[in-house]
Amino acid sequence: MTDLHHDVCGTGPVLLVLPGGAGHPMGLDRMTHVLSSRFTVVTFDPVGLAHGRLGQPVPDQRVEDWSEGAHRLLEAVLPEGGTAAVLGMSSGGIAALDLLARHPRRLRHVVAHEPPVVRLLPDGAGHRASLLREVGDPPPGGEQLTTPMEVFRARVVRPFTAYAPDLDALRAASARLTLAAGAASRGHLLHRTAAFLAERTGGAFAEFPGGHLGPLEHPEQFAERVAAALSGSAAADGGSPCPHLQES
Repeated sequence: MTDLHHDVCGTGPVLLVLPGGAGHPMGLDRMTHVLSSRFTVVTFDPVGLAHGRLGQPVPDQRVEDWSEGAHRLLEAVLPEGGTAAVLGMSSGGIAALDLLARHPRRLRHVVAHEPPVVRLLPDGAGHRASLLREVGDPPPGGEQLTTPMEVFRARVVRPFTAYAPDLDALRAASARLTLAAGAASRGHLLHRTAAFLAERTGGAFAEFPGGHLGPLEHPEQFAERVAAALSGSAAADGGSPCPHLQES
């Protein structure tokens, strides 16, 4: 698993966390700390930015690569026949949707928080263009990417917002899907997107504390809302305590 950069902490059923942005889990410690009292929290770092790769060359990212990496990670950490819950946020939410569409057998429930799959909306191209303007241009040249935000702008946001999920596959797994949006995002594009996708797939829709950055703005309340959304899917079999974050 040398290329499957991740941290593990907590005890209980496995909860895979897929961060947003460029996949760097910065700022999520308070949220995952709360969740670790109920779950074995496995936080995936798909590009390895928090594990020594920040500043190294990064190719354009693909949703399918993130979800396949997440699947391989689950295959490695789950017991035979075991299942995991998944929390994906923003770009990580897109990867979580792809993971559910491709590998539902290993997933107990998926919470996708404000995934920017804006192509699904009426006038999807226009909404995508607006979103890209809001995010801003990548750094000139694009080779010296020294921050996670630079990696996100140069290598993640364009290919990820061009992605369209497999609606038929998500409908087939809709009982295991919750689309979430921040209460403070009401009236904004990604709240509408999450609600629209829930309607199109038959998945549940839930509002979480804060806005798009709810996990950072209200980490404890956000964690409690995640736990509540997953309370009906948590298995009795657990993991083992891990008081320190562990690198793969």
